[in-house]
Amino acid sequence: MTVFDELKERGLLAQLTDEEEIRELVNNGKATFYIGFDPTADSLHVGHFMALCLMKRLQMAGNKPIALIGGGTAMVGDPSGRTDLRQMMTEETIRHNGECFQRQMSRFIDFSEGKAIMVNNADWLMKLNYVELLREVGACFSVNNMLRAECYKQRMAKGLSFLEFNYMIMQSYDFLMLFQKYGCNMQFGGDDQWSNMLGGTELIRRKLGKDAYAMTITLLLNSEGKKMGKTAKGAVWLDANKTSPYDFYQYWRNVADDDVMKCLKMLTFLPIEQIREMEKWEGSQLNAAKEILAFELTGLVHGTEEAEKARESARALFAGGDQAQIPTAIVTEADLVNGNIDILGLLVKAGLCASRSEARRAVEQGGVSADGEKITDIRKLYAGEALQGEGVMLKRGKKSFKKVILRG
Repeated sequence: MTVFDELKERGLLAQLTDEEEIRELVNNGKATFYIGFDPTADSLHVGHFMALCLMKRLQMAGNKPIALIGGGTAMVGDPSGRTDLRQMMTEETIRHNGECFQRQMSRFIDFSEGKAIMVNNADWLMKLNYVELLREVGACFSVNNMLRAECYKQRMAKGLSFLEFNYMIMQSYDFLMLFQKYGCNMQFGGDDQWSNMLGGTELIRRKLGKDAYAMTITLLLNSEGKKMGKTAKGAVWLDANKTSPYDFYQYWRNVADDDVMKCLKMLTFLPIEQIREMEKWEGSQLNAAKEILAFELTGLVHGTEEAEKARESARALFAGGDQAQIPTAIVTEADLVNGNIDILGLLVKAGLCASRSEARRAVEQGGVSADGEKITDIRKLYAGEALQGEGVMLKRGKKSFKKVILRG
């Protein structure tokens, strides 16, 4: 099976501008392609994770990835999939987030000499002269066509700002610059970026002539990533300080039955032949498939050792394994009030709830237990002594556990 055929079988490809030419480039390791990442947070999440896996897969086939940090586009904010204006960030915050992205990407992509490059579009976007941009780039775009783009439709209902309206032009300009500076001949993105990417192809052809080679390819990654990267407690991050390896493992261990094979195809590097056999699995075998999925992805993000620890922790909770492996949260004397801590504070401290208000709702809805006892009183107190030794085993919902112990 060729690289291109495997991408199709894994369900990654959606719309293509020139399938035969793309097949030729990808299969022969001749693609220099880019994917953009706007640094809107200080960590990548699983929505980005899908794109990173794709970049790794294509690099392994001899193609050259360009990881584009959107230091310039993040100053504007992508309106795609938004019903309101994104929060404006300072240059300092954007720069810090971009540095965090770089460190995390290096776990997936080999940036050694000639194998891949990382660039920041702030290097050219922040230097643009406004009038020059209008004359040289703005003349290549039809406002009528732009307003028909999917990326603007949701924002039109509440009012699309002129700031956001420029995002397509900026992203298109990125492709032009990458084409000219680095010979980038292919761009990848989610299906919600299709209009922006077509704008980049058209800009290259308008500015450099019909003979200038450029193509775009879009992958069904963004929409899937955004769905999979959200939980009741927020985004699933690749940073271990924001989402622990255990919680990351548990997230994938608990995917819906209908999603597990899709995730194995799109995200893991297991041979496609092995996954074809797993597609025949039913019933309890799906739980084994989920464990394989969780282990593979946790190992990819956090390393094999952390994946093994997470797997043992999960088995300790659900299959009577080594209790020493159960994930633990620490409470100190400073967390106590008059020697006690209430159930809401305990849930927040354990990381099972993001806030006291969320903890209150969880208790009131009957989704919290401690040491096997269902908790219904939001004012229930725990003395410091009760948290010593073995501590208290908290449970939220069916599969979120944390042992809370008093130390110090």
